[in-house]
Amino acid sequence: MGVDLRTYADALDFLFARTTGIWKLGLERVEAFLALLGDPHRRLRTIHVAGTNGKGSTCATLDALLRAQGLRVGRYTSPHLVDFRERFLVDGVPVDAARIVDFVDRWTPEVERLGATFFEATTAMAFEFFAADGVDVAVIETGLGGRLDATNVVTPLVAGVTNIGIDHVEYLGATREEIAFEKAGIFKPGVCAVIGEPESGIRELLRRYAQERGASPVQAVFDDGGPTAVQVTPEGTSFTLAGKDYRTPLLGAHQANNAAMAIAMLECVPPEMRPTSEAIARGLAAVHLPGRFHRSGRYIFDVAHNPAGATVLARTLKTVQPPRPVVAVFSVLADKDWRGMMDHLAPAVDHFVITNAPTSPSNRVWSNPEPLAYARERNLSAELVRDFDRALARAADSGATVLVTGSFHTVGDAMARLEVSPTAG
Repeated sequence: MGVDLRTYADALDFLFARTTGIWKLGLERVEAFLALLGDPHRRLRTIHVAGTNGKGSTCATLDALLRAQGLRVGRYTSPHLVDFRERFLVDGVPVDAARIVDFVDRWTPEVERLGATFFEATTAMAFEFFAADGVDVAVIETGLGGRLDATNVVTPLVAGVTNIGIDHVEYLGATREEIAFEKAGIFKPGVCAVIGEPESGIRELLRRYAQERGASPVQAVFDDGGPTAVQVTPEGTSFTLAGKDYRTPLLGAHQANNAAMAIAMLECVPPEMRPTSEAIARGLAAVHLPGRFHRSGRYIFDVAHNPAGATVLARTLKTVQPPRPVVAVFSVLADKDWRGMMDHLAPAVDHFVITNAPTSPSNRVWSNPEPLAYARERNLSAELVRDFDRALARAADSGATVLVTGSFHTVGDAMARLEVSPTAG
């Protein structure tokens, strides 16, 4: 007997109730569910992106470049910041809420029978929406890892791994080499593989994994040095790649790498889909990605949730030099390396307001007293304000610039309260 779902909120309640257990990796359930839907993923041309950091930026850039070429583009990413519909964009527009309600209402019995997880159900939903909308191409971001990620049912036009860092060690392994193996699982026989990892040792390991999986051709952004002449200003990031000058409005030296990754991946798509030089310039100018050094007034929102993300965030803060003092509203999930994050952010942040994001999953809520003690051991200026709204107010009272960071939950909760729309251009 299916659940009687009459509202969008009811549909989301049902889906989010499926996030309470552990993450279940594997393709059996999602493949069985997609078969019931008529295998919509097999009717789509897809581009598949994995990596520890930079996936979202690369997907947003791919989306913008393909649309500038005149193509109708679906983009599936996760997690969302404020509204669940952010995960499913068609030409930059979130799908209608009624479609989500209808999907959940119709398919609840099968989701329950198969024991499908939240991410498996939403991945199938994305393929169904994009196929029904007749998109020319769908840009698909992995959720966790690659090899056993629910999105890895596609045979894409091109598969790319942006970079490898330490994250999700309980699922992917404790070393970059183990994690690289999982991420490289999206490479497929006869499908172009693009590698964005700048460090030569991990890059060569990814290349070997791609070749072992039969991927062809195998290309790496940094084989020829990657982007050069990188300059970051408050207006964007400019760089040179293969003798051509580019500019993205996304801020940070790392965004030159992500843009170069997207450009390299699109060299692998069929000629009729490949953006011209003019389309690349137009597309780059139109890239929008909320929550990645996203400025709104004196607020900066950044979803950095691991030490590598914190490193590039701190570097960008130093480059852009927003008004001081910079006060960080800082909340992470309990299983993240928050010590490493605080260490990397400390040189660029004048004061930490440690708190908890209201939407953090109950089984991953951060224990705040420990980071406050850690900050004091390191002689960092910090205070603990457990109530999230009070933490935002405290930071606004004391900071010329308010940085909100630590997780998607932290940024999304703050954007919702401050009425900053993730999907506004």
